[in-house]
Amino acid sequence: MSTAEKIPVILQSFLSYKETIQGRSRLTVQEYYTDLRTFFRFLLVSRGEVELPADDPDGFSRVKIDSVDRDFVASVTTDDVYAFLLWLAHDQDNHPSARARKLSALRSFFKYHTTKSHQLEQDPTRDIDSPAVRQALPKYLSLEESRALLDSVDPASDTFRRDYCMITFFLNCGMRLSELVGIDLQHIDSEMRKLTVTGKGNKQRTVYLNSACRHALEEYLKVREQIGRSGGHPIKDKQALFLSGRGNRISNKTVQWVIKKQLKLAGLEGKGYSTHKLRHTAATLMYNNGNVDIRVLKDILGHEQLTTTQIYTHVSDRKLEEAMDANPLAGEKA
Repeated sequence: MSTAEKIPVILQSFLSYKETIQGRSRLTVQEYYTDLRTFFRFLLVSRGEVELPADDPDGFSRVKIDSVDRDFVASVTTDDVYAFLLWLAHDQDNHPSARARKLSALRSFFKYHTTKSHQLEQDPTRDIDSPAVRQALPKYLSLEESRALLDSVDPASDTFRRDYCMITFFLNCGMRLSELVGIDLQHIDSEMRKLTVTGKGNKQRTVYLNSACRHALEEYLKVREQIGRSGGHPIKDKQALFLSGRGNRISNKTVQWVIKKQLKLAGLEGKGYSTHKLRHTAATLMYNNGNVDIRVLKDILGHEQLTTTQIYTHVSDRKLEEAMDANPLAGEKA
């Protein structure tokens, strides 16, 4: 959140609760703030408390919400929330998933102030149903595409071992981008058979390394310091596993750039693949090719709920065919 923005006290207390008590990441807290700010801007404009200049198409994004206080929030009605959702759909072209996320932020905000801070008596979001969201099947690389991605890393590259190791971790372990970037040397056990990652909500879990991961890690560690000093700088983040050429912990953006570059070299550009799609890929390969139980997969991916894991375990056409052929009547003919 920008330090130039004055955040209303009633909003700040909610954001602080999310970060300090519930352990939400700063990125998640920022998303809560952005969604709630949009809602309060909408209310201020729709109620006529702020007038947008006719010649300023970006005026809405500059509406300040510092006048929002407890009385203003207490005045919010269910109709206000419905009007906001309608505005998002018709005027902002927000898809159902985006509207559902903003409604979730409002629900969390009002629930906090009615059940925790007790600053409000009524929750205007309580009886509002979430917009119906069609659950799309996740994109993932096939086994052949996964191998092509690994093969795309140039052995002659100065960062070959690092980039190959990162891709191997993504495709085998199903790590999130932030989890991979956050790995420290001290998180890896002495036999290199497992490591600890920090996932959503600052929750830690153990990730077990298969032989491909162990080999890639061993080879990378041999040149890790060389890569970290390749830019002529000393290594600053001495505990970070993956280093940039400047001696710093590699950034999310750099990892995304590396993956994008390798996807292009593998002939997989333009298919909607990304670092997160590599997480989908790991889950799908384990489920479809390794017959991993969905409850085990849930723990591997660090999901709280089994229902979250189910989107990663979409059944392949091959399995559907096998299921049909497994019917004992499949061979019966007239």
